[in-house]
Amino acid sequence: MEYRQLGASGLKVPVLSLGTGTFGGKGPLFGAWGDTDARAARRLVDISLEAGITMFDSADVYSGGASEEVLGAAIKGRREQVILSTKSSLPMGDGPGDAGSSRSRLIETVDSALRRLGTDHLDLYQLHAFDAATPVEEVLSTLDQLVRDGKIRYAGVSNFSGWQLMKSLAAAERHGHPRYVAHQVYYSLVGRDYEWELMPLGLDQGVGAVVWSPLGWGRLTGKVRRDQPLPGRSRLHKTAEYGPPVADEVLFRVVDELDGIAKETGRSVPQIAINWLLRRPTVSSVIIGARNESQLRENIGAVGWTLAPEHVARLDAASARSAPYPYFPYQRQEGFSRLNPPAVDLTLPSAAAPA
Repeated sequence: MEYRQLGASGLKVPVLSLGTGTFGGKGPLFGAWGDTDARAARRLVDISLEAGITMFDSADVYSGGASEEVLGAAIKGRREQVILSTKSSLPMGDGPGDAGSSRSRLIETVDSALRRLGTDHLDLYQLHAFDAATPVEEVLSTLDQLVRDGKIRYAGVSNFSGWQLMKSLAAAERHGHPRYVAHQVYYSLVGRDYEWELMPLGLDQGVGAVVWSPLGWGRLTGKVRRDQPLPGRSRLHKTAEYGPPVADEVLFRVVDELDGIAKETGRSVPQIAINWLLRRPTVSSVIIGARNESQLRENIGAVGWTLAPEHVARLDAASARSAPYPYFPYQRQEGFSRLNPPAVDLTLPSAAAPA
């Protein structure tokens, strides 16, 4: 298993991490993802560790805390072997103090996560969403104190816009607080919006991408194909409304290309989709999920090999979309690009910005 630096930090993480959204299985969303109990979770952790996957990602909202509890039980007795990553900020209830990133709530949510996970520290703690009601200085000073107290080692964010992340990084620099080193983002062959602004920001500021839903919210599993009904067991029947939308034209253009490359390489569609992501700039780790052992082993098969440049080029072309304003002039017009060359290293075959 390859390990990479997490952004500009000293923390090294495996290129694949195991997401625990299937652990616990409570509620309309996470219940549809899976209902892995502690015994089954321990087996998935066993397989992951054998393969070199040592980072496990959770969140307090996953099954109302049950995911963290199951993960804690699954790693009991081997805490020193794993990197624990979790998130908070999204609502855990209807009360005024049940959501957000205020000082009191951050302290409470970290303590609750430590208790559920059965540990005394979190290796990576991420804000699950931007809290516009709480000053960034309050958030950062609280995280600084949590680092000083030894409760968290590194801080990151998830689902931030470019200005929200940059504002936070600037405030951290100004006040001498620890900077965010990770951004947990949605990124896939059918969802490349991350590339317009957040990827160049990550390159410039040393923020590593931890990718969630690399298979496009279950659309790139190899089971969803053109002119065929959605498989009966697909979670998309119950969860499509919660995830990022994908136009059918884009989806099936990518799926057709993935199918063709799968036949040429002998690799599965999910393995190819994940391997493509691992070639992208700023990507430190890709979070894979699994309901069972077979799914986990298949996703682990995404590492240890490299897509050929011609296959990468075909996937780039199939998944490319026109950039939104204000980015498209810099891609289409020479005068704009002279003033602001692409931040992504175009010498990498897989790093070319979409057309």
